[in-house]
Amino acid sequence: MSANSSRVLLFSIPFIFLVVVHAAGQTSPQSGKGAPSPAEHAAAAPSADSSKYVGSDTCKTCHEEIYNGWEKSPHWKTTLNKDAAPSKQGCEACHGPGADHVEGGGDKTKIFVFADHSRQETSARCLSCHGEGHEQAHFSESAHSSSNVGCLDCHSPHHAKEKPYLLVQSTPQLCYGCHTSAKADFAKPYHHRVNEGLLQCNDCHNPHGTAIPTQLRTMPNGDAICYKCHVDKQGPFVYEHVPVKTEGCVSCHTPHGSTNPRFLRVSLVNMLCLQCHTFPTQGPAGPAHNQSAKYQACTMCHVAIHGSNFSNVFFK
Repeated sequence: MSANSSRVLLFSIPFIFLVVVHAAGQTSPQSGKGAPSPAEHAAAAPSADSSKYVGSDTCKTCHEEIYNGWEKSPHWKTTLNKDAAPSKQGCEACHGPGADHVEGGGDKTKIFVFADHSRQETSARCLSCHGEGHEQAHFSESAHSSSNVGCLDCHSPHHAKEKPYLLVQSTPQLCYGCHTSAKADFAKPYHHRVNEGLLQCNDCHNPHGTAIPTQLRTMPNGDAICYKCHVDKQGPFVYEHVPVKTEGCVSCHTPHGSTNPRFLRVSLVNMLCLQCHTFPTQGPAGPAHNQSAKYQACTMCHVAIHGSNFSNVFFK
């Protein structure tokens, strides 16, 4: 091959490449028009759905009484967010698009009516907005959800008696409707002052669920909740009382209420201690622990029973 032929071939390659690229650019849009990608289809869906939303003012023309009550609730604030999609604003954020409902002359089958759906369905509708919050993140695996308790059993968006959280009844009476044993405990002589209004059930429990039993707002042993108020019992101590760290406060105390002072599980302090500190043939180690005679409570000497920094037998 001559030098001139090689030079012509060398300069022809870039030209051929540009022709091929230009041809591909002309043909690829044509092929894309006939088969839009799933992502393109999803992006176009909101614009089609937006025509189905009529706005809360349209709802007010028929449901004025309900609207006037709803206007005073926290949900009304969704109408102020003009940047949000129509599906996140006003009445239709909960009840779905209302155009077909309006065109049908108020046909209830054309809109989401909460009374006509199961608890699972209505709760899922609530969680589509509230499920992103820390409080409600575990509702699906909560004791309430597994017991078929839905959002509307405790909350009412339109007829709430307790406005801050749209509750159907004030606490603790709302909780007592199901938790009758807790109601009985709080009526005992020694109890946490929930009935008096100094504490609330949700100070210790998250009614929407947590990742641990009894829906406590703490670690599984529950002690972190107790230490919010009983800070002097938290430690750490040089000499730890082992049951406090292994079994938690409830190994000796009943958290809701008791017929015994200090919420103890048994009436006599000695009997409580002897559940652990005893052997079949002899009493606890140490001098003069004759339990057949009357003695003062163990805590008269072992005063630092929750833990001590000075005495390995909790004398101080």
